[in-house]
Amino acid sequence: MIHAVSAATAGGPEVLAPTDIPLPTLGPGQVLVRTHTTGVNFIETYQRSGIYPVSFPFIPGTEASGTVEAVGEGVVSLTVGNRVATCQASETYADVFVVDEDRVFPVPPTIDLETAAAIPLQGLTAHYLCTSVHPASPGETALVHAGAGGVGLLLTQLLVSRGVTVITTTSTPQKAELSRQAGATHTIGYDNFAATVRELTDGEGVNVVYDGVGKTTFDGSLASLRIRGTLALFGGASGQVPPFDLQRLNAAGSLSITRPTLGHFLLTPEERSWRYNEVFNAVTRGELRIRIGTRFPLSEAADAHRALESGTTHGKTILTR
Repeated sequence: MIHAVSAATAGGPEVLAPTDIPLPTLGPGQVLVRTHTTGVNFIETYQRSGIYPVSFPFIPGTEASGTVEAVGEGVVSLTVGNRVATCQASETYADVFVVDEDRVFPVPPTIDLETAAAIPLQGLTAHYLCTSVHPASPGETALVHAGAGGVGLLLTQLLVSRGVTVITTTSTPQKAELSRQAGATHTIGYDNFAATVRELTDGEGVNVVYDGVGKTTFDGSLASLRIRGTLALFGGASGQVPPFDLQRLNAAGSLSITRPTLGHFLLTPEERSWRYNEVFNAVTRGELRIRIGTRFPLSEAADAHRALESGTTHGKTILTR
């Protein structure tokens, strides 16, 4: 038996409780990983609460770092003892987890396993947003919501490295300072942010808005765009955006909107390798700083969810052992 955290039914953070489960079965092409650190992400709060349908009892978690303890038949790229990280596993709120060989990536010796657990989901999300969803170009201006959040801090750094002027929204002076340290030129509050963005851009608006907040920022995000601007809606921390009239995009200046998700930007081994290598190499060179904001023991996963949903966290929230 191994230790894990499970939700018996859908509900609030209180449904998460420590439990013992059998050691997972290792299949062909899979590896068994001893978990070192687990990344906590908003999607797990949606799954736990029932917003996203899952089967119960449910063990959350897709992101973690650890050490390979066993390999299944046909595994060729990994061996016992390899240090790995992933954001494409399942049930990582546990002492060990099983994952397909091609969905984990070796951790460079220059990066510790705690940091490695904080990189995959948010780091690769930031990467695909600024390289593929709206390829960032020098001289552009971008609005990044939740600038002190895990994705926000990393995305800001990647955009600035590409010559983009970044405006971020934050909710407290402390978070504003963290965002400025990441390279944001302007940090603004959420109240009437679209008007402020217009003022900062001489009335033109920004080329792109990267919006992981969702419901409460959506209308303002559209109003912040210049003609032919793009809204990349990649999350819904404040709730899901209701249906809207597509003619609004025409009337507001031939705007574009997209609702991407990370899995669709990790479709091939080559694409995964490209993204992991670029992000890990940037961390190794010191060009991308990973900020772990809050640590909780695995047994206190419910408190980690409470903190995440409260909007008071910054950087990455992790579960330690």
